[in-house]
Amino acid sequence: MNSVEAKILLKQFKANDKDAINKLYEMFSRKLYNFAFSYLKTEEDALDVVQTVFVNLWDKRKNISDDSNLESYLFTVTKNAVISTFRKKVQEKKYLENLRQTTVLSYNDTDEKYDYEILYEKIQKLIEELPEKRRHIFKLYKEEGLSNKEIAEKLNISVKTVEDHKTKAKHFIKNNLEKSGFIALLLFEVFL
Repeated sequence: MNSVEAKILLKQFKANDKDAINKLYEMFSRKLYNFAFSYLKTEEDALDVVQTVFVNLWDKRKNISDDSNLESYLFTVTKNAVISTFRKKVQEKKYLENLRQTTVLSYNDTDEKYDYEILYEKIQKLIEELPEKRRHIFKLYKEEGLSNKEIAEKLNISVKTVEDHKTKAKHFIKNNLEKSGFIALLLFEVFL
């Protein structure tokens, strides 16, 4: 796309033309995804960043100058979203670690002694209850640390199928752990 076409597309976009946002998405989403993924290393986070960038673009469309280099603008917003994601992850990790420490300390002080080994065994049993393909995908993700894309390539299935199986596996395990109380759910969130 030449600069004249880009300026026309930008004008259409700023005039609330929904086709223009779709064209912009088609033009830039893959590049932005690859950029975000190169830093974040997870599909889910990279997709979240791309979505954030385009929501931000739509919300701020009136403020974008007609002379803007849209590609440069999008990469700057993407870079900022990646940094924001890193900060959020660090805070989340600190929060979960603090919560885990607090829970472990309060665990030692309560009458209800929760046996983590029994809980771990329960989680393993729940994983074994998953349908074979879902169990295999979940283990590749959790035990081998493979990304959705790596699992999809290894099993010759779509990334969407991998995501679906992972979501359903987590949902099944989490629902069954709810009966075991807060500590069980915390363990699931922190370690699984």
